[in-house]
Amino acid sequence: MLRWIRQQLGFDPPHQSDTRTVYVANRFPQHDHYIPQKFADNRIISSKYTVWNFIPKNLFEQFRRIANFYFLIIFLVQLMIDTPTSPVTSGLPLFFVITVTAIKQGFEDWLRHKADNEVNGAPVYVVRSGGLVQTRSKNIRVGDIVRVAKDETFPADLVLLSSDRREGTCHVTTASLDGETNLKTHSAVPETAISQSVSSLEAIIAVIECHQPEADLYRFVGRITVNHCGEEIVRPLGPENLLLRGARLKNTKEIFGVAVYTGMETKMALNYKSKSQKRSAVEKSMNTFLMIYLVILLFEAVLSTILKYAWQAEEKWDEPWYNQKTEQERNSSKILKFISDFLAFLVLYNFIIPISLYVTVEMQKFLGSFFIGWDLDLYHEESDEKAQVNTSDLNEELGQVEYVFTDKTGTLTENEMQFRECSINGVKYQEINGKLVPEGMAEDLPDGVDSNLSEEDILFLKAASLCHTVQISYDQADDLGDRQANGILRQMEYYASSPDEKALVEATKRIGVTFNGNNGETMSITSFGKLEIYKLLHILEFDANRRRMSVILQTPSGEKILFTKGAESSILPYTKTGEIDKTRMHVDELALKGLRTLVIACRHFTPEEYIEIDRRLHEARTALQQREERLADVFSYIEKDFELLGAVGVEDKLQEKVQETIEALRMAGIKVWVLTGDKHETAVSVSLSCGHFHRTMNILELVQQKSDSECAVQLRRLDKRIKEDHVIQHGLVVDGASLSLALRQHEKLFMDVCRNCTAVLCCRMAPLQKAKVVRLLKTSPEKPITLAIGDGANDVSMIQEAHVGIGIMGKEGRQAVRNSDYAIARFKFLSKLLLVHGHFYYIRIATLVQYFFYKNVCFITPQFLYQFFCLFSQQTLYDSVYLTLYNICFTSLPILVYSLFEQLVHPHVLQNKPALYRDISKNALLSCKPFLYWTLLGFCHAFIFFFGSYLLMGEDTSLMGNGQMFGNWTFGTLVFTIMVITVTLKLALETHFWTWMNHFVTWGSIAFYFIFSLFYGGIIWPFLHTQDMYFVFVQLLSSGSAWFAIILIVITCLFPDVIKNVFYRHLQPTNTQKTQMEEDKSSVSSEYDFAESRNRKEDNRQLLTDLSSHHCISKKP
Repeated sequence: MLRWIRQQLGFDPPHQSDTRTVYVANRFPQHDHYIPQKFADNRIISSKYTVWNFIPKNLFEQFRRIANFYFLIIFLVQLMIDTPTSPVTSGLPLFFVITVTAIKQGFEDWLRHKADNEVNGAPVYVVRSGGLVQTRSKNIRVGDIVRVAKDETFPADLVLLSSDRREGTCHVTTASLDGETNLKTHSAVPETAISQSVSSLEAIIAVIECHQPEADLYRFVGRITVNHCGEEIVRPLGPENLLLRGARLKNTKEIFGVAVYTGMETKMALNYKSKSQKRSAVEKSMNTFLMIYLVILLFEAVLSTILKYAWQAEEKWDEPWYNQKTEQERNSSKILKFISDFLAFLVLYNFIIPISLYVTVEMQKFLGSFFIGWDLDLYHEESDEKAQVNTSDLNEELGQVEYVFTDKTGTLTENEMQFRECSINGVKYQEINGKLVPEGMAEDLPDGVDSNLSEEDILFLKAASLCHTVQISYDQADDLGDRQANGILRQMEYYASSPDEKALVEATKRIGVTFNGNNGETMSITSFGKLEIYKLLHILEFDANRRRMSVILQTPSGEKILFTKGAESSILPYTKTGEIDKTRMHVDELALKGLRTLVIACRHFTPEEYIEIDRRLHEARTALQQREERLADVFSYIEKDFELLGAVGVEDKLQEKVQETIEALRMAGIKVWVLTGDKHETAVSVSLSCGHFHRTMNILELVQQKSDSECAVQLRRLDKRIKEDHVIQHGLVVDGASLSLALRQHEKLFMDVCRNCTAVLCCRMAPLQKAKVVRLLKTSPEKPITLAIGDGANDVSMIQEAHVGIGIMGKEGRQAVRNSDYAIARFKFLSKLLLVHGHFYYIRIATLVQYFFYKNVCFITPQFLYQFFCLFSQQTLYDSVYLTLYNICFTSLPILVYSLFEQLVHPHVLQNKPALYRDISKNALLSCKPFLYWTLLGFCHAFIFFFGSYLLMGEDTSLMGNGQMFGNWTFGTLVFTIMVITVTLKLALETHFWTWMNHFVTWGSIAFYFIFSLFYGGIIWPFLHTQDMYFVFVQLLSSGSAWFAIILIVITCLFPDVIKNVFYRHLQPTNTQKTQMEEDKSSVSSEYDFAESRNRKEDNRQLLTDLSSHHCISKKP
């Protein structure tokens, strides 16, 4: 019963099956007991709120914040009991903060609604009632047949039924989904591909069964049952049959597809759900400080309540003659009275918790994040890419990074592959002038085709030009068949999802074996002038576990053959024939040169073997349950007993300034780990060339470990060696298999070894292993701040796991960028992002947080001290308007502007002296010592404000010229005036980088306070219950003694602070302060040199003038 109620309320949706059944053209079965499945409509909803739920949902989210909830409680207490301050003092700041945040979030959501309406209202064509009907995108239903024309985007996830091409293929670009600009070929099953007219499409009787929606862009498991000529034919459906919403149709006139996932169930929508929230170390420190100040608040409230009752123990103070109790007060419960007094004191002191801190921090992070995008030093002109901020919540975390985990290919390297060398049948070759030349032979060979290539060499080249998923684009041609115009062969361009595939195909073309195209059924090549057409039987797609891909072809002679290529560790163990030992040696030699290596092999099938393979593949591909596992089993059955053909080495150039960037990070105290899928030798060679490993570094290895015990012995050996040779730097190399063993039972020992190494290189890493390594460091006892940077889909898990994730806008798509916190175009930009922007953001927000608590301690401590002089009667020291506007108006803008523009050191100096980054590492500015300094400073200043004013007025309150006395409101206003000036000037003393905006808000805030107070106290306001402040401020300013007190107390507060700063700056300076003094000296000397040169120029000019005039005089007769 309870479950049924929960289902009706929508909390517990009814159980759904793992698959969905889609009837093409919505031709449902004609029997009565069939109940159609309910699917989502095609509306995209990226908005968070509706008109009806905006207020309750937004309020709920805002009051989940502890500070907002705390002030709400205080406000309710003020409404319920008799408190010394008006509910407005808490309610108005709370209302301001809530309103500003709600307006910001509401506006952002309105923009999302607007974008959604444009998308949902876009016109589309659907096959209905025997013809094409135009409708809106939001009206598409699952089962509808949709027509999409060239260069249009797909309005839903469609299974391709047919295209204008005979073979039923089309080209698609998914740049808006994953950033990959290469053309992907999608195909229809043969039984529906022949239906190219609207009438024939509507006549199709077919049923699609597929998995329920999931976010993985590259996974689709389904099958289609087509009623073809009275016979039911079952065909498998995979990612190559699915056209994703958001992708664009290219080089194809039109296609027809059936909608299987619509609206919020499309893969695009499922991928745009928010990532898990990351919290910065500063935010955690801020929450800790809030809790400490909450304890201080409770202590002050409890102490005041106890002292009140201690004081009232004497009868003369409990019920003085001028304040007699009522009968009800005498008979009221003492416990309730104690609680009521405690709550009243809590309200009186509640401003020690800064409500506007959160909204100021949000504004600082949001506005500050624009500086990264505006920085021209982070702009890459070649790709026209500027730095991108996906979340502004982690800006200050960029200044706290201790470990950088980086991918190699595409991150440290360009990911632009160039074919360099190859090994064929045990012989090494180089490409020279478009010819394969055996190593060591003369390079001055005659031009033309090299006739010395053997059959094994040509088979190797054919394998390299056929074993891939490369697509071809022809200039001004919509169809691969339209390759000639006016008898001239059109210029072809290769598109590949992997740069090394493109490099291989281009290399074989230069040598003489040209790949002409793939129409889905056949692949054609021109081998040294001879056209050969191969029937494409099966593609065994690449995956990270197998680390290889294969194609099964039928040769022109009718033979069935498999070509495979992949990492040597995934092919050599499965080879039976060929020059295995020589090839392995050549692969190691190529890797030592820093080249990426791929091994190529083949397998010939007998007709009986192929029939069995074809049957197994069909069964696995049409399975709806555990399809991936079944395919993996079949692939392992097929991919064995290889005949080794050879290996290739392609060069991936290092990106510009990688070595300088890694060295700068190391000087900043940041340890760099390289996590790559490359083989051991290649990774070590690249690490040495990019400066990750030094030539003088002692390289330790944890590779090829076979068992737990063997791994433990090696780890202990390495640990002992590090401790014995602690003077020199160590680098560690570990491979994926050994890492798995090390993390299984020897995690602590492995971590000890890693922490004592300057640089760590992990090779042969699977994507999840990368994330595991990051998590291992992140959760270690030291809790270091980690940063992961990569460019490919295989780096996403690592990027999401690290405290800060950075995506490189490279050539492997945009998945890393979409899942990152920040995105940059090149690895070299990382140094400025961390050493400059990270440094600035951290010092700005650290000072902002400390200053906020400081100014609120200054604000509320005099209120606490005042209670000792008014018998703890809960009399307020400040007027309610001042209480309300202190954090909102009088002291808010200077700290916001400071937190946006402050620079302790010039950006160029920070980049040239990376060691300055160490001054702020490990949350140095928000540690216990600075926190105690700012808190105690706040208490000291508050004592000086209060007792300085008290000493002045306690002795003689007749400070007016006419003998008129100061009252308690004048005293409170004097304290408040001194406080506003002092806290504003204190921030001015902390400011090193002055802009016109700093001057404007600093002096403008003080001026605004004086103007507002004169205006507020100079008029009788009809809506105020009392006129306590009438003429108080004017009276205060007309007293010379008050002006003397203000100047004297402000100087008394700030002068010791100035002395302390000067003392520390000259006797115990930090590296940052030393750099500041050097900057000051250089600027003074440069000004002196400029003045000297200017004087010298004036002297020279005067000398020339004198000489010319003298020359003129001497020429006169």
